[in-house]
Amino acid sequence: MDAPARQLQLADPERWPVSADWSPLTDDFWASTAGQSLLGFLRQRLALGALIYPPQPLRALELTPLAQVRVVILGQDPYHGPGQAEGLAFSVAPGVRIPPSLRNMFKELQRDLGLQTPAHGSLVRWAQQGVLLLNTCLTVEDGQPASHAGQGWEVLTDAVIRRCSESGPPKVFLLWGAHAQKKLGLIDGDRHRVLCANHPSPLSASRGPVPFIGSGHFRAVNHWLTAQGGSAIDW
Repeated sequence: MDAPARQLQLADPERWPVSADWSPLTDDFWASTAGQSLLGFLRQRLALGALIYPPQPLRALELTPLAQVRVVILGQDPYHGPGQAEGLAFSVAPGVRIPPSLRNMFKELQRDLGLQTPAHGSLVRWAQQGVLLLNTCLTVEDGQPASHAGQGWEVLTDAVIRRCSESGPPKVFLLWGAHAQKKLGLIDGDRHRVLCANHPSPLSASRGPVPFIGSGHFRAVNHWLTAQGGSAIDW
């Protein structure tokens, strides 16, 4: 499928697979008033010809089962350009130009861990290692950032964050920017390691109070995971 065709085709949750241990949560959401309202909105927008990204809004919950979540990185909104969003926060499909925020993430990885910038911006490999790359809103319209904010996705993603906090072993939560940090109340800070910094966007990555560039979060994650007896993330 070429890049411009990577868009939502049908607002049907049965076409959006998730791992088995996420299914009870997503099933409850789709049966709820908020879930039904969201589906109605998506179907209406599609019927009016809107181009909606990404094609698989729940891909993060497919690639990273609840039982395997070790790190949670919170984003805000999917990329709104053709072929960019691939259902994982900050990630873009292979062959798509690396966006500025992700480029700054790679810059910090190079500074922090000496890693070279990858040839593409897909973070699927992180997701497969237990890094849940979760946007708080999971769809967007072409060229219109935050166009689906407040339509119901946040009810689901807040539930996902709570479930990550309440179940399984302790995790690391990376909250970059004010929007992500608004979710602090959903996370049990006594159980989990929570790291906060500015958003990696060019406007804020090097600014105070906690610059993203120089935060050392990637090294800190690996140090914490190995101290808990787990394995480091191969960033």
